[in-house]
Amino acid sequence: MQIKVWGMSLSGNCHKVRLILDYLKIPHEWIETDLRRGATKTPEFKQMNPNAHVPVAQLEDGSFLPESNAILYYLAQGSAFWPADKLSQARVLQWMFFEQYDHEPRIAVNRSIQSIANTMAERRAEYEANVPKGYRALGVMESHLSENRWFGAAQASIADVALYAYTHVADEGGFSLADYPHIRRWLGEMEKIPGHSRMRLTA
Repeated sequence: MQIKVWGMSLSGNCHKVRLILDYLKIPHEWIETDLRRGATKTPEFKQMNPNAHVPVAQLEDGSFLPESNAILYYLAQGSAFWPADKLSQARVLQWMFFEQYDHEPRIAVNRSIQSIANTMAERRAEYEANVPKGYRALGVMESHLSENRWFGAAQASIADVALYAYTHVADEGGFSLADYPHIRRWLGEMEKIPGHSRMRLTA
């Protein structure tokens, strides 16, 4: 059967999955799922993912796989986006863990507060606390990219896909990339990959 993906186009975590599907030209069905309207809270959706989050992929055998980075790993097997040597694989995972632990909770959350959920009034303290932490994460990326073309491997990998998703729309969360030339160079390199697309604020 063809892969199906339940995802929300405004979500960077979902955009990661869309990118790898398009980069690798994997036939799939995209099912737009707006979590803001409770689409992930239904009993039917929770059977696919009890955690009630998108994205969720239904694989070729009919089983369901949630969590964006797990889906990236599954889809990238056997492709150039998953390196062959053991150390590079570990480095790719290192940056994917960084993305979920240090990057996404600041960059993505502030984007949601400012531009998606529009909850600045009630979440301003959280937003402001995220600003220095978000810039610290961007600083870690900038330092790495000053000496490396990609994250984790000698060519673009799923670590780059994972980090691209929210970095390229960092301004929608109030983060300026003006002082991060190496990040801007890397974003431009990502956008040259055939099949690439940027995320838009309107689905």
